[in-house]
Amino acid sequence: MTQQTNKIWFITGASRGLGRIWTEAALERGDQVAATARELSSIAALKEQYGDRVLTLELDVTNPAQVKEVVNKAHEHFGRLDIVLNNAGYPLIGTIEDGSAGDIRALYETNVIGPVSVIQAALPLLRGQGYGHILGTSSNLGHLAMPILGYYCSSKWAFEAIHESLALEVAQFGIKVTIIEPGAYATEFGSDQIPKVFEGNPVYHDFKAKFMEGLKGMERGNPAATSQALFKVVDSENPPLRFNLGSHNLTGLKAAYTERIATWEAWDEVSRSAQ
Repeated sequence: MTQQTNKIWFITGASRGLGRIWTEAALERGDQVAATARELSSIAALKEQYGDRVLTLELDVTNPAQVKEVVNKAHEHFGRLDIVLNNAGYPLIGTIEDGSAGDIRALYETNVIGPVSVIQAALPLLRGQGYGHILGTSSNLGHLAMPILGYYCSSKWAFEAIHESLALEVAQFGIKVTIIEPGAYATEFGSDQIPKVFEGNPVYHDFKAKFMEGLKGMERGNPAATSQALFKVVDSENPPLRFNLGSHNLTGLKAAYTERIATWEAWDEVSRSAQ
């Protein structure tokens, strides 16, 4: 593992949560960042504090034409892009029965199709360079599904599959891919971005209330503690495809996959009979 500084980052969702923390941490260590957000005013302070080391750009990832324009502008400004970090996204809270098609489509436009637009805009540039590192902020819920958060979980499952396939396709061009999988962190993530918390069918009200109360009691990590871990990944000559952030993820993942394998094995004879 070699420490490399003065990297050039392109970051979506840089205005809040982990995206804001990683943007500021990268700038603090001497890197340069093209920081993007839906509202330019939300990241204006970065320019005031870090000057020419940061390029602030307005970007709605659900607008493919704007995505291409902004990615190209960042590349032209800095002369290269070393790291493309897709961090824009939001949760959607409600039962599967109560989800509306419009809200589900909007979620996927931001959480799945938006990041794909960024990747598609960046790939010709990274391929021309002969190197680059694409990172995407997923979640530990990219492997586990929870009630009330089913649509959000599904967007992260899709996000995971897209990046795994991408990694196999672009390795030949010297481009690396890492999926970042944070657990619960004490950020404002989603606080004012949720388009709708479904009230829905009253038969779920008690269940939903207990679930949401349980979420409030979850132990949450310190967001500031994530930056140095992330830098170890981007500075590695052989970064992982998947990278957990937090101390609780692996326990839950092991339990989930142990249960899945046990179920597959229990039904294996029936499964094989269907060959």
